[in-house]
Order: sequence, then C-alpha cells, then structure tokens
Amino acid sequence: MKIPKIDRLLVKYHDSCVGTLSLTPDSRLCVFEYDRKWIADGFGISPLELPLRAGTFVAKATPFAGNFGIFEDSMPDGYGRYLLHKALLREGINDFNLSVLDRLSIVGSSGMGALTYMPANDILKADSVADFDLLQQKALEVLGERQDDDAELLLFNSGNSGGARPKAVFSDPEGHWLVKFRHTYDPKDIGQQEYLYNHTARKCGIKVPDFKLIEGKYFASRRFDISAEGERIHMATAGGLLCISLGMPILDYSNLLALTGFLTQSPDEVEEMYRRMIFNYLTDNKDDHCKNFSFMVTPGTDRGWRWNLAPAYDLTLCADGYNGEHATSVNGTGNPAISDFIAVGRQVKMEERRCRQLIDEVVSNCTSLIRRPL
Repeated sequence: MKIPKIDRLLVKYHDSCVGTLSLTPDSRLCVFEYDRKWIADGFGISPLELPLRAGTFVAKATPFAGNFGIFEDSMPDGYGRYLLHKALLREGINDFNLSVLDRLSIVGSSGMGALTYMPANDILKADSVADFDLLQQKALEVLGERQDDDAELLLFNSGNSGGARPKAVFSDPEGHWLVKFRHTYDPKDIGQQEYLYNHTARKCGIKVPDFKLIEGKYFASRRFDISAEGERIHMATAGGLLCISLGMPILDYSNLLALTGFLTQSPDEVEEMYRRMIFNYLTDNKDDHCKNFSFMVTPGTDRGWRWNLAPAYDLTLCADGYNGEHATSVNGTGNPAISDFIAVGRQVKMEERRCRQLIDEVVSNCTSLIRRPL
C-alpha cells in the first residue's frame, strides 16, 4: 500500500484555520504561514518559534528533522512511535520514508491537544477497547517482540499520546481519561506507585489532574487537554516551545522557571514550577525531561488568550534516569545543593526567603517518598 504524498496541510484549531504547513522545494524543511483571519483573532501557537505575525516561517533542520517543535508535539513518540512503525510495516509502508506532512496527516484529528491537520489520512483504523487487562497483555506482547499483530489496535487506543509507557484514552461518566499500563521493565505495582506520587504531590501544593486507580492497579489521570465541557485545549510542551528534543537532555530548571514566567506572567505559576523541581529531586523522579512539562492556552478577558502552566504529570519513581542523572539539571548540575535551588530561584527574581519556604513546604509534605535529602 502507498500513502498519497501530502504537499500542504491545513492546521486547524476547532473549526478555525490557524495556518498552512508545507515543505521547502527540497522537501527537507517545513514552512508555516498563519491565516490572516487567525492573525486578527487568534494567538501565537508557539510564541518563541512561531510568534503571531504575517509572513512565512521556515523550520530549522535540527532537532526535529525539519519540523517545528509545536507540530512535533502532535506526533506520537516513544511507545506511540514504536507502534506506528510496527503498524505501518504491516501495511507495507516504511515510516522512515514518510515526510513530516505525511506523519501529521496520519495524526489528523486524533492527537492530543487542540491542533488538527487536514487532509487527514485514516490508513490506520481499529476499535476502541475497554478491557484494560487485554490491552496490558497485548502491550507487553508487542513491546516484548512476541507479536506485532495488535500494534495498530494499541496505537488507536493510545490516542497518539507520548511517553515510553503504554497508554490508552477512554471516557466514562466522570470525564475523559488517560490510563497507563506497565512496560516490560516496570514493576508490577507501577500503577499504585504513581497513584501515591500524585497524592503526595497534591499535598505539596502541586497541581495535578484528577486521578484514580482502576481495578486497584491501573493509574488513570483526567485529560487536561479536554475541558469539562468537552472542548479541546491547545497544549505545548517545554520541549516543543524551546525546540529541545528528548535526545538532548540539555534543559535546566532555570530555563523552565524563566519560560513559565515569560508565558504566564504569573509569580504563582513560577512558584508552582519551583515546587515541581524540588519534588522531582526529593523523590527521585529523574524522568523530568522537556516533554514532561506543558503549557496550555485558555480564553482570557477582553477576547484575549492566556497561557497557563498545565497540571503536573508523569510523577513517579524513576531512579535510573539518564545515565543515573535527572533529565533536567538545577543550576547546571545533576547533584544540586540547597544553594543551587536558591540560585535558580534568585535568577527569576524570587526572594531567598520564599525559596526556602517552598523547599520546607515540599520537604515536610513528602517525607515518606524522600530518596534524596537536600
């Protein structure tokens, strides 16, 4: 089977056209241009890389192989990319030969967040499955290279979500959820572990989505890219905004704090990010990479738009990290002292007294999970 080559995509937000995505003549780099009506009424979908203005933007060759960071956010990575590769191979398609536009057309309207891509290519279809034990079993079989017949089924049910662990999206009378399954290398109690981490993070003053434990073992988190009214919300990861890939663990919490202040213009949101930094280091959550921090856009006052820090996610024990280190450093070091935590706070104009207060609050509320005393 062949996928028809895409030379132009419409990027949409709900029913509005955000702009047009195409390729340079050599097909190596993406080119984006905002729609004129969107410039009048919309918002910059990626303020640093794609500020809201007329004219064309040309993506850089790295780190996303000619793609823009915000559109890279729409595509599956980790587990999802692995499934996409397996599913397309079964259709006789080598996904390494596909362009960025081809890949985004396969995502279509099925990705996370509010951006959709037209024309959509519905080459991959499957049925929704509500049997979590079955999905867990099939995920372990595919990840363990025991079979790949169910790659398409697993990809469809994952909603093109990112991350390394198997996932599925589902809805129930309480809302829209993302449920996680264990990977081949995870302990069997990984769901209970993540439940405990989220419960403790909330005690530490960290905003987390509603969460629950299904069947006593599957951790489920309410999707924050869908409003209570069922409307999709525009999301962007720190990696997408700063054009940093997972393969380049160069992020520092000083960058995250500065980005939070720039986007939200809120000291409270900066303090929220500061709490997450302390929590991740205290509890050995070394999987604090650039795609595990996100921001969201909501309507503001006077027909404007407002960027907010998205709720925290992927909070769980990850002692291995990146060669034993956190993905995100503190003041340039992976083994920070109290002085380093104070230093990154001072860089964004936080008072030392307030930094120490926040550190003490987080320490006092997560004593049972502390694995690395400050």
